[in-house]
Formats: sequence, structure tokens, C-alpha cells
Amino acid sequence: MRMDRVGTEAEYEDALSVRYDVFVDEQGVPEDLEVDEHEETATHFVGYDDGEPVAAARLREYEPGVGKVERVAVRASRRGEGFGAAVMDAVEAAAEGFDELYLHAQLHVEEFYAERGYERDGDVFTEAGIEHVAMRKRL
Repeated sequence: MRMDRVGTEAEYEDALSVRYDVFVDEQGVPEDLEVDEHEETATHFVGYDDGEPVAAARLREYEPGVGKVERVAVRASRRGEGFGAAVMDAVEAAAEGFDELYLHAQLHVEEFYAERGYERDGDVFTEAGIEHVAMRKRL
């Protein structure tokens, strides 16, 4: 297992392939919502196992001192193997300059983030047709 901060176009394409597999193909998120105006300014991450891209995430500034974790994805066939925790470790390690991290967790993975120290911040809402909850973690 290897987690990389994306540094090349090929690595970015690998991260996108994971995101499209999970969000567009598996969950039915419209393609035009998956790639947005934050792509160029976000820091992207991709996780590999034996050269195969299996996990992805991105981090961007949300507001001064607050980073927003987005597009955390692990291919369905590789879930439960620690890739979600590994990609979150990489994101959190790269969160220099942020006092807090913020994210929108799909309800079915709220517990995953809670176990990592994220706390619910508000009520359930729908985003891209999927129920989410906002969560925050002080660093």
C-alpha cells in the first residue's frame, strides 16, 4: 500500500479513475458534479496497491485556518483493507497550516470519521442525491 500526494498528471488521472468508479459509476453522482472548480487548487491524493489505484481524496482551503476534505473514495472491491484510513492519514498529515478539518460525510461512513475524531456539525442534508452530515475535527 502506497499513498501519494499527487504530483503528476498520471497520478491525478489515477485519482480521478477511483473517484469516477466510486461516485459516478457506483453511486450515480452526475459526472458534471464530480469534477468542479476546485480541482486545480486542491491538493489531491491517490493510494496504490501493487501499482493499482485504489483510493483517492483531496484537500483544499475552505476558509482561513480550515481545510475541507473531499472526494474520499476507495474502490468497492478494496474496502475493509485499510485504504480509507491510509488516505485519511495522508490528508491529515498534509493539513499543515490548518487548525481544523471540515468534511461532508455520507451517512453510511459517519462512524468511520467519528472514530478518527471528527464530530457531527449539524443535521443531515442531501448532496448529489445522497444523505450527508457535516463533520469537523480540531487539529
